[in-house]
Amino acid sequence: MKKLIICILCTITAFLSANAQGGGTPIDGIVAVVGKEVILQSDLEKHFIDYKSQYRNIDNPEEVYCQILENLMYNKLLLHQAELDSIEVTDEEVEYRLNSKISYFLQQVGGDVKYIENYFKKPMSEIKKEMREMMREQAMIEQVQYKIMGDIKVTPSEVKRFASEISPDSMPVVPTSYVFGEIVKIPPVSDEEVNSVKERLNEYRERILRGEKMSLLARLYSDDPGSAAHGGDLGFVERGTTYPEFEAAAFNLKSGEVSQVVKTQAGYHIIQMIERRGESVHVAHILLQPKPSTDEQVKAITYLDSVRQIILNEKLTIDQAAKRFSEGPTKDNGGLAINPYTNSNYFDKQTLDDATFLTINKLIPGEYSDCVPFVNDDGIMAYRLIYLQEKVAEHKANIVEDYDMIQNAALENKKYEALEQWVLDKVKVTNIKINAQYRDCDFVSKWQIP
Repeated sequence: MKKLIICILCTITAFLSANAQGGGTPIDGIVAVVGKEVILQSDLEKHFIDYKSQYRNIDNPEEVYCQILENLMYNKLLLHQAELDSIEVTDEEVEYRLNSKISYFLQQVGGDVKYIENYFKKPMSEIKKEMREMMREQAMIEQVQYKIMGDIKVTPSEVKRFASEISPDSMPVVPTSYVFGEIVKIPPVSDEEVNSVKERLNEYRERILRGEKMSLLARLYSDDPGSAAHGGDLGFVERGTTYPEFEAAAFNLKSGEVSQVVKTQAGYHIIQMIERRGESVHVAHILLQPKPSTDEQVKAITYLDSVRQIILNEKLTIDQAAKRFSEGPTKDNGGLAINPYTNSNYFDKQTLDDATFLTINKLIPGEYSDCVPFVNDDGIMAYRLIYLQEKVAEHKANIVEDYDMIQNAALENKKYEALEQWVLDKVKVTNIKINAQYRDCDFVSKWQIP
Protein backbone atom coordinates (compact mmCIF):
# COMPACT_ATOMS: atom_id res chain seq x y z
CA MET A 1 0.00 0.00 0.00
CA LYS A 2 2.85 2.37 0.85
CA LYS A 3 4.46 1.81 -2.56
CA LEU A 4 1.13 2.48 -4.29
CA ILE A 5 0.66 5.74 -2.40
CA ILE A 6 4.17 6.87 -3.33
CA CYS A 7 3.40 6.19 -7.01
CA ILE A 8 0.14 8.14 -6.78
CA LEU A 9 1.86 11.11 -5.14
CA CYS A 10 4.59 11.08 -7.78
CA THR A 11 1.87 11.11 -10.44
CA ILE A 12 0.35 14.19 -8.83
CA THR A 13 3.81 15.75 -8.78
CA ALA A 14 4.02 15.26 -12.53
CA PHE A 15 0.69 17.04 -12.94
CA LEU A 16 1.81 19.92 -10.75
CA SER A 17 4.82 20.47 -13.00
CA ALA A 18 2.53 21.57 -15.84
CA ASN A 19 2.97 25.28 -15.24
CA ALA A 20 6.59 25.21 -14.16
CA GLN A 21 7.61 27.93 -16.62
CA GLY A 22 5.07 30.44 -15.27
CA GLY A 23 5.63 34.03 -16.33
CA GLY A 24 8.91 35.79 -16.94
CA THR A 25 12.28 34.08 -17.17
CA PRO A 26 12.32 30.41 -16.12
CA ILE A 27 14.60 29.51 -13.27
CA ASP A 28 15.84 26.32 -14.98
CA GLY A 29 17.10 25.50 -18.45
CA ILE A 30 15.03 25.16 -21.60
CA VAL A 31 15.30 21.62 -22.99
CA ALA A 32 13.18 22.07 -26.11
CA VAL A 33 10.86 24.46 -27.93
CA VAL A 34 7.94 23.31 -30.09
CA GLY A 35 6.18 26.20 -31.78
CA LYS A 36 5.54 28.54 -28.88
CA GLU A 37 5.54 25.72 -26.35
CA VAL A 38 8.51 25.36 -24.00
CA ILE A 39 9.80 22.25 -22.19
CA LEU A 40 11.97 22.91 -19.15
CA GLN A 41 14.55 20.70 -17.53
CA SER A 42 12.35 20.64 -14.41
CA ASP A 43 9.49 19.18 -16.47
CA LEU A 44 11.77 16.40 -17.66
CA GLU A 45 13.10 15.69 -14.16
CA LYS A 46 9.66 15.45 -12.58
CA HIS A 47 8.42 13.02 -15.22
CA PHE A 48 11.60 10.98 -14.75
CA ILE A 49 10.86 10.78 -11.00
CA ASP A 50 7.36 9.54 -11.81
CA TYR A 51 8.78 6.90 -14.18
CA LYS A 52 11.40 5.81 -11.67
CA SER A 53 8.80 5.43 -8.90
CA GLN A 54 6.95 2.90 -11.06
CA TYR A 55 9.84 0.91 -12.55
CA ARG A 56 12.55 1.34 -9.88
CA ASN A 57 15.53 -0.27 -11.62
CA ILE A 58 16.52 1.67 -14.74
CA ASP A 59 19.43 0.22 -16.75
CA ASN A 60 19.74 3.12 -19.19
CA PRO A 61 18.62 6.48 -17.71
CA GLU A 62 19.70 8.40 -20.82
CA GLU A 63 17.35 6.34 -22.97
CA VAL A 64 14.48 6.96 -20.54
CA TYR A 65 15.14 10.71 -20.61
CA CYS A 66 15.00 10.60 -24.42
CA GLN A 67 11.71 8.68 -24.37
CA ILE A 68 10.18 11.14 -21.91
CA LEU A 69 11.41 14.11 -23.94
CA GLU A 70 9.91 12.73 -27.15
CA ASN A 71 6.56 12.18 -25.40
CA LEU A 72 6.63 15.73 -24.04
CA MET A 73 7.51 17.14 -27.46
CA TYR A 74 4.74 15.12 -29.06
CA ASN A 75 2.23 16.54 -26.57
CA LYS A 76 3.54 20.06 -27.14
CA LEU A 77 3.19 19.61 -30.91
CA LEU A 78 -0.45 18.58 -30.47
CA LEU A 79 -1.03 21.47 -28.09
CA HIS A 80 0.57 23.87 -30.56
CA GLN A 81 -1.83 22.57 -33.24
CA ALA A 82 -4.78 23.00 -30.86
CA GLU A 83 -3.87 26.65 -30.48
CA LEU A 84 -3.53 27.08 -34.26
CA ASP A 85 -6.97 25.49 -34.69
CA SER A 86 -8.44 27.75 -31.97
CA ILE A 87 -9.68 24.71 -30.06
CA GLU A 88 -11.46 25.70 -26.86
CA VAL A 89 -12.43 23.64 -23.84
CA THR A 90 -15.27 24.67 -21.54
CA ASP A 91 -14.71 25.30 -17.85
CA GLU A 92 -17.31 22.61 -17.13
CA GLU A 93 -15.29 19.96 -18.96
CA VAL A 94 -12.11 21.04 -17.19
CA GLU A 95 -13.82 20.75 -13.80
CA TYR A 96 -15.21 17.34 -14.68
CA ARG A 97 -11.76 16.06 -15.63
CA LEU A 98 -10.14 17.63 -12.60
CA ASN A 99 -12.69 16.22 -10.17
CA SER A 100 -12.44 12.77 -11.72
CA LYS A 101 -8.66 12.81 -11.41
CA ILE A 102 -8.71 14.04 -7.80
CA SER A 103 -11.38 11.46 -6.96
CA TYR A 104 -9.15 8.72 -8.35
CA PHE A 105 -6.17 9.95 -6.32
CA LEU A 106 -8.26 10.07 -3.14
CA GLN A 107 -9.58 6.55 -3.64
CA GLN A 108 -6.01 5.26 -3.95
CA VAL A 109 -5.01 6.79 -0.59
CA GLY A 110 -8.15 5.81 1.30
CA GLY A 111 -10.09 9.03 0.72
CA ASP A 112 -7.77 10.99 3.02
CA VAL A 113 -7.54 14.56 1.71
CA LYS A 114 -5.20 15.54 4.56
CA TYR A 115 -2.67 12.91 3.47
CA ILE A 116 -2.23 14.58 0.08
CA GLU A 117 -2.35 18.09 1.54
CA ASN A 118 0.33 17.26 4.11
CA TYR A 119 2.54 15.68 1.48
CA PHE A 120 2.51 18.80 -0.71
CA LYS A 121 2.23 21.24 2.22
CA LYS A 122 -0.61 23.09 0.52
CA PRO A 123 -4.44 22.93 0.65
CA MET A 124 -6.41 20.87 -1.84
CA SER A 125 -7.81 24.07 -3.37
CA GLU A 126 -4.29 25.13 -4.34
CA ILE A 127 -3.41 21.66 -5.66
CA LYS A 128 -6.51 21.76 -7.86
CA LYS A 129 -5.63 25.26 -9.05
CA GLU A 130 -2.21 24.07 -10.20
CA MET A 131 -3.69 21.00 -11.94
CA ARG A 132 -6.51 22.84 -13.67
CA GLU A 133 -4.48 24.12 -16.66
CA MET A 134 -3.03 20.65 -17.19
CA MET A 135 -6.56 19.26 -17.46
CA ARG A 136 -7.42 21.92 -20.03
CA GLU A 137 -4.32 21.10 -22.10
CA GLN A 138 -5.09 17.38 -22.01
CA ALA A 139 -8.59 18.02 -23.31
CA MET A 140 -7.21 20.19 -26.14
CA ILE A 141 -4.65 17.52 -27.07
CA GLU A 142 -7.33 14.82 -27.17
CA GLN A 143 -9.45 16.93 -29.52
CA VAL A 144 -6.53 17.25 -31.95
CA GLN A 145 -5.89 13.49 -31.74
CA TYR A 146 -9.56 12.85 -32.53
CA LYS A 147 -9.39 15.15 -35.57
CA ILE A 148 -6.43 13.11 -36.84
CA MET A 149 -7.67 9.61 -36.03
CA GLY A 150 -11.38 9.79 -35.14
CA ASP A 151 -12.73 8.85 -38.58
CA ILE A 152 -10.21 6.12 -39.36
CA LYS A 153 -11.69 2.70 -40.10
CA VAL A 154 -10.35 -0.57 -41.49
CA THR A 155 -11.87 -2.69 -44.23
CA PRO A 156 -11.94 -6.51 -44.16
CA SER A 157 -9.23 -6.58 -46.83
CA GLU A 158 -7.02 -4.33 -44.68
CA VAL A 159 -7.55 -6.65 -41.72
CA LYS A 160 -6.54 -9.67 -43.82
CA ARG A 161 -3.48 -7.86 -45.16
CA PHE A 162 -2.49 -6.79 -41.64
CA ALA A 163 -2.77 -10.38 -40.42
CA SER A 164 -0.79 -11.74 -43.39
CA GLU A 165 2.08 -9.36 -42.67
CA ILE A 166 2.52 -10.66 -39.13
CA SER A 167 4.87 -13.59 -38.72
CA PRO A 168 3.08 -16.62 -37.21
CA ASP A 169 5.73 -16.64 -34.49
CA SER A 170 4.82 -13.05 -33.61
CA MET A 171 1.13 -13.72 -33.24
CA PRO A 172 0.04 -13.39 -29.59
CA VAL A 173 -1.16 -16.41 -27.67
CA VAL A 174 -4.89 -16.19 -26.96
CA PRO A 175 -5.68 -17.76 -23.57
CA THR A 176 -8.34 -20.42 -23.16
CA SER A 177 -11.75 -18.78 -23.39
CA TYR A 178 -15.27 -19.82 -22.48
CA VAL A 179 -18.84 -19.06 -23.57
CA PHE A 180 -21.32 -19.83 -20.82
CA GLY A 181 -24.93 -19.38 -19.94
CA GLU A 182 -26.78 -19.30 -16.65
CA ILE A 183 -30.14 -20.04 -15.07
CA VAL A 184 -30.55 -17.69 -12.10
CA LYS A 185 -32.77 -17.83 -9.03
CA ILE A 186 -32.79 -14.89 -6.58
CA PRO A 187 -34.18 -15.90 -3.15
CA PRO A 188 -36.77 -13.39 -1.89
CA VAL A 189 -36.05 -11.31 1.20
CA SER A 190 -38.57 -11.07 4.04
CA ASP A 191 -40.18 -7.81 5.17
CA GLU A 192 -38.67 -8.40 8.61
CA GLU A 193 -35.15 -8.43 7.13
CA VAL A 194 -35.82 -5.25 5.14
CA ASN A 195 -37.13 -3.46 8.24
CA SER A 196 -34.11 -4.62 10.22
CA VAL A 197 -31.75 -3.17 7.59
CA LYS A 198 -33.60 0.17 7.61
CA GLU A 199 -33.45 0.34 11.39
CA ARG A 200 -29.70 -0.29 11.37
CA LEU A 201 -29.14 2.44 8.78
CA ASN A 202 -31.26 4.90 10.76
CA GLU A 203 -29.17 4.05 13.81
CA TYR A 204 -25.95 4.74 11.88
CA ARG A 205 -27.42 8.02 10.62
CA GLU A 206 -28.21 9.14 14.17
CA ARG A 207 -24.69 8.25 15.28
CA ILE A 208 -23.23 10.34 12.45
CA LEU A 209 -25.46 13.29 13.36
CA ARG A 210 -24.18 12.97 16.93
CA GLY A 211 -20.61 13.33 15.72
CA GLU A 212 -19.35 9.88 14.73
CA LYS A 213 -17.52 9.64 11.43
CA MET A 214 -19.26 8.19 8.39
CA SER A 215 -15.88 6.81 7.23
CA LEU A 216 -15.48 4.66 10.36
CA LEU A 217 -19.02 3.27 10.26
CA ALA A 218 -18.70 2.53 6.53
CA ARG A 219 -15.51 0.59 7.09
CA LEU A 220 -17.17 -1.43 9.84
CA TYR A 221 -20.61 -2.09 8.41
CA SER A 222 -21.03 -1.24 4.69
CA ASP A 223 -21.80 -4.08 2.27
CA ASP A 224 -20.21 -2.19 -0.63
CA PRO A 225 -16.79 -3.84 -1.06
CA GLY A 226 -15.63 -1.18 -3.48
CA SER A 227 -16.07 1.78 -1.14
CA ALA A 228 -16.08 0.32 2.38
CA ALA A 229 -12.28 0.12 2.48
CA HIS A 230 -12.20 3.82 1.59
CA GLY A 231 -14.61 4.86 4.31
CA GLY A 232 -17.62 4.75 1.98
CA ASP A 233 -16.09 7.42 -0.29
CA LEU A 234 -17.46 7.15 -3.85
CA GLY A 235 -15.54 10.12 -5.19
CA PHE A 236 -17.36 12.44 -7.60
CA VAL A 237 -20.59 11.04 -9.01
CA GLU A 238 -21.94 12.48 -12.26
CA ARG A 239 -25.61 12.64 -13.17
CA GLY A 240 -26.70 9.59 -15.14
CA THR A 241 -23.91 7.32 -13.87
CA THR A 242 -25.65 5.56 -10.98
CA TYR A 243 -29.11 4.56 -9.74
CA PRO A 244 -31.76 7.29 -10.27
CA GLU A 245 -32.96 7.04 -6.66
CA PHE A 246 -29.40 7.44 -5.39
CA GLU A 247 -28.80 10.49 -7.59
CA ALA A 248 -32.09 12.11 -6.61
CA ALA A 249 -31.16 11.90 -2.94
CA ALA A 250 -27.48 12.81 -3.36
CA PHE A 251 -28.06 15.92 -5.47
CA ASN A 252 -30.57 17.27 -2.94
CA LEU A 253 -28.10 17.21 -0.04
CA LYS A 254 -26.15 20.14 1.34
CA SER A 255 -22.50 19.94 2.35
CA GLY A 256 -22.09 17.58 5.32
CA GLU A 257 -25.76 16.57 5.29
CA VAL A 258 -26.76 12.90 5.62
CA SER A 259 -29.74 11.53 3.69
CA GLN A 260 -32.62 9.47 4.94
CA VAL A 261 -32.56 5.79 3.97
CA VAL A 262 -32.58 5.42 0.17
CA LYS A 263 -33.62 2.25 -1.66
CA THR A 264 -31.96 1.26 -4.95
CA GLN A 265 -31.56 -1.95 -6.92
CA ALA A 266 -28.35 -2.60 -4.97
CA GLY A 267 -29.97 -2.35 -1.53
CA TYR A 268 -30.45 0.42 1.05
CA HIS A 269 -28.16 3.39 1.59
CA ILE A 270 -27.52 6.47 3.65
CA ILE A 271 -25.54 9.12 1.77
CA GLN A 272 -23.39 11.99 3.00
CA MET A 273 -22.55 14.99 0.85
CA ILE A 274 -18.88 15.99 0.90
CA GLU A 275 -18.72 18.51 -1.95
CA ARG A 276 -20.74 19.61 -4.95
CA ARG A 277 -19.35 21.03 -8.19
CA GLY A 278 -21.95 21.76 -10.86
CA GLU A 279 -23.44 18.52 -12.08
CA SER A 280 -21.18 16.29 -10.00
CA VAL A 281 -21.23 15.49 -6.30
CA HIS A 282 -18.54 14.04 -4.07
CA VAL A 283 -20.37 11.67 -1.70
CA ALA A 284 -19.85 8.81 0.72
CA HIS A 285 -22.37 6.14 1.62
CA ILE A 286 -23.12 3.10 3.71
CA LEU A 287 -24.85 0.28 1.84
CA LEU A 288 -26.71 -2.56 3.53
CA GLN A 289 -28.16 -5.42 1.50
CA PRO A 290 -31.01 -7.45 3.00
CA LYS A 291 -30.14 -11.14 3.07
CA PRO A 292 -32.58 -13.96 2.32
CA SER A 293 -33.32 -16.36 5.13
CA THR A 294 -31.79 -19.83 5.24
CA ASP A 295 -35.18 -21.33 4.35
CA GLU A 296 -35.45 -19.18 1.22
CA GLN A 297 -31.92 -20.10 0.20
CA VAL A 298 -32.74 -23.80 0.56
CA LYS A 299 -35.88 -23.29 -1.57
CA ALA A 300 -33.79 -21.62 -4.29
CA ILE A 301 -31.31 -24.49 -4.33
CA THR A 302 -34.11 -27.07 -4.45
CA TYR A 303 -35.81 -25.15 -7.25
CA LEU A 304 -32.67 -25.07 -9.41
CA ASP A 305 -31.95 -28.72 -8.77
CA SER A 306 -35.40 -29.57 -10.15
CA VAL A 307 -34.92 -27.15 -13.07
CA ARG A 308 -31.67 -28.86 -13.97
CA GLN A 309 -33.45 -32.21 -14.14
CA ILE A 310 -36.24 -30.77 -16.32
CA ILE A 311 -33.66 -29.28 -18.74
CA LEU A 312 -31.87 -32.62 -19.05
CA ASN A 313 -35.07 -34.65 -19.42
CA GLU A 314 -36.62 -32.33 -22.00
CA LYS A 315 -33.30 -31.56 -23.71
CA LEU A 316 -33.95 -27.82 -23.57
CA THR A 317 -31.50 -25.39 -25.15
CA ILE A 318 -29.96 -22.76 -22.88
CA ASP A 319 -32.12 -20.15 -24.64
CA GLN A 320 -35.32 -22.10 -23.95
CA ALA A 321 -34.32 -22.85 -20.35
CA ALA A 322 -33.39 -19.22 -19.61
CA LYS A 323 -36.66 -17.86 -20.98
CA ARG A 324 -38.64 -20.41 -19.00
CA PHE A 325 -36.81 -20.48 -15.66
CA SER A 326 -34.20 -17.74 -15.22
CA GLU A 327 -34.57 -14.48 -13.28
CA GLY A 328 -31.29 -12.87 -14.33
CA PRO A 329 -30.58 -10.18 -16.94
CA THR A 330 -29.25 -12.89 -19.29
CA LYS A 331 -32.79 -14.27 -19.59
CA ASP A 332 -33.41 -12.20 -22.72
CA ASN A 333 -29.92 -12.78 -24.14
CA GLY A 334 -30.34 -16.46 -24.86
CA GLY A 335 -29.16 -17.12 -21.34
CA LEU A 336 -25.56 -16.28 -22.31
CA ALA A 337 -23.36 -14.07 -20.14
CA ILE A 338 -21.81 -10.96 -21.74
CA ASN A 339 -18.22 -9.97 -21.00
CA PRO A 340 -18.37 -6.29 -19.93
CA TYR A 341 -14.73 -5.75 -20.96
CA THR A 342 -15.16 -6.90 -24.57
CA ASN A 343 -18.95 -6.79 -25.04
CA SER A 344 -18.72 -10.34 -26.39
CA ASN A 345 -19.73 -13.74 -25.01
CA TYR A 346 -16.12 -14.88 -24.59
CA PHE A 347 -14.43 -14.87 -21.17
CA ASP A 348 -10.93 -15.90 -20.17
CA LYS A 349 -9.61 -16.62 -16.71
CA GLN A 350 -8.65 -12.97 -16.14
CA THR A 351 -12.19 -11.74 -16.79
CA LEU A 352 -13.91 -14.27 -14.53
CA ASP A 353 -14.11 -14.24 -10.76
CA ASP A 354 -12.34 -17.18 -9.12
CA ALA A 355 -15.51 -19.02 -8.08
CA THR A 356 -17.05 -18.84 -11.56
CA PHE A 357 -13.82 -19.93 -13.21
CA LEU A 358 -13.46 -22.93 -10.90
CA THR A 359 -17.00 -24.04 -11.76
CA ILE A 360 -16.69 -23.52 -15.53
CA ASN A 361 -13.27 -25.10 -15.78
CA LYS A 362 -14.67 -28.42 -14.53
CA LEU A 363 -17.39 -28.55 -17.20
CA ILE A 364 -17.27 -29.91 -20.71
CA PRO A 365 -19.18 -28.10 -23.51
CA GLY A 366 -22.90 -28.91 -23.33
CA GLU A 367 -22.80 -29.68 -19.59
CA TYR A 368 -24.64 -27.94 -16.72
CA SER A 369 -23.13 -27.40 -13.29
CA ASP A 370 -24.86 -28.17 -10.04
CA CYS A 371 -26.49 -25.23 -8.25
CA VAL A 372 -23.83 -22.74 -7.10
CA PRO A 373 -24.12 -19.51 -5.07
CA PHE A 374 -22.92 -16.19 -6.48
CA VAL A 375 -23.29 -12.44 -6.05
CA ASN A 376 -24.82 -10.65 -9.05
CA ASP A 377 -23.74 -7.31 -10.53
CA ASP A 378 -25.87 -5.43 -8.00
CA GLY A 379 -24.24 -7.26 -5.10
CA ILE A 380 -27.35 -9.38 -4.45
CA MET A 381 -27.00 -12.95 -3.18
CA ALA A 382 -28.35 -15.45 -5.70
CA TYR A 383 -27.97 -19.00 -7.02
CA ARG A 384 -27.50 -20.33 -10.53
CA LEU A 385 -26.86 -23.24 -12.83
CA ILE A 386 -23.95 -22.60 -15.19
CA TYR A 387 -24.01 -24.04 -18.71
CA LEU A 388 -20.77 -24.27 -20.69
CA GLN A 389 -21.60 -23.73 -24.34
CA GLU A 390 -18.11 -23.46 -25.82
CA LYS A 391 -14.49 -23.79 -24.73
CA VAL A 392 -11.79 -22.47 -27.03
CA ALA A 393 -8.37 -23.86 -26.16
CA GLU A 394 -5.31 -21.64 -25.84
CA HIS A 395 -3.93 -20.96 -29.30
CA LYS A 396 -1.96 -18.60 -31.48
CA ALA A 397 -4.22 -15.81 -32.69
CA ASN A 398 -5.64 -16.36 -36.18
CA ILE A 399 -8.03 -14.47 -38.37
CA VAL A 400 -10.70 -17.19 -38.32
CA GLU A 401 -11.13 -17.57 -34.55
CA ASP A 402 -9.94 -14.13 -33.46
CA TYR A 403 -11.11 -11.77 -36.19
CA ASP A 404 -12.39 -9.09 -33.77
CA MET A 405 -9.08 -8.99 -31.91
CA ILE A 406 -7.04 -8.75 -35.10
CA GLN A 407 -9.42 -6.13 -36.50
CA ASN A 408 -8.88 -3.97 -33.40
CA ALA A 409 -5.11 -4.41 -33.72
CA ALA A 410 -5.26 -3.43 -37.40
CA LEU A 411 -7.31 -0.35 -36.55
CA GLU A 412 -4.90 0.76 -33.84
CA ASN A 413 -1.97 0.23 -36.20
CA LYS A 414 -3.64 2.32 -38.90
CA LYS A 415 -4.30 5.09 -36.37
CA TYR A 416 -0.70 4.97 -35.19
CA GLU A 417 0.58 5.24 -38.77
CA ALA A 418 -1.71 8.22 -39.42
CA LEU A 419 -0.45 9.94 -36.30
CA GLU A 420 3.18 9.22 -37.19
CA GLN A 421 2.66 10.71 -40.66
CA TRP A 422 0.95 13.74 -39.15
CA VAL A 423 3.99 14.33 -36.92
CA LEU A 424 6.38 14.00 -39.86
CA ASP A 425 4.36 16.55 -41.82
CA LYS A 426 4.02 19.00 -38.94
CA VAL A 427 7.66 19.08 -37.88
CA LYS A 428 8.52 20.37 -41.36
CA VAL A 429 6.50 23.54 -40.80
CA THR A 430 6.91 24.02 -37.05
CA ASN A 431 9.63 25.87 -35.19
CA ILE A 432 11.40 23.12 -33.22
CA LYS A 433 14.57 23.53 -31.19
CA ILE A 434 16.27 21.14 -28.82
CA ASN A 435 19.11 21.52 -26.35
CA ALA A 436 22.40 20.10 -27.60
CA GLN A 437 22.49 17.82 -24.55
CA TYR A 438 19.73 15.69 -26.11
CA ARG A 439 20.81 15.76 -29.78
CA ASP A 440 21.94 12.12 -29.56
CA CYS A 441 18.41 10.87 -28.81
CA ASP A 442 17.20 8.48 -31.51
CA PHE A 443 14.03 10.42 -32.23
CA VAL A 444 15.84 13.67 -33.11
CA SER A 445 16.47 12.75 -36.75
CA LYS A 446 12.80 11.88 -37.25
CA TRP A 447 11.79 15.27 -35.92
CA GLN A 448 14.24 16.90 -38.40
CA ILE A 449 15.61 19.30 -35.83
CA PRO A 450 18.31 21.47 -37.40
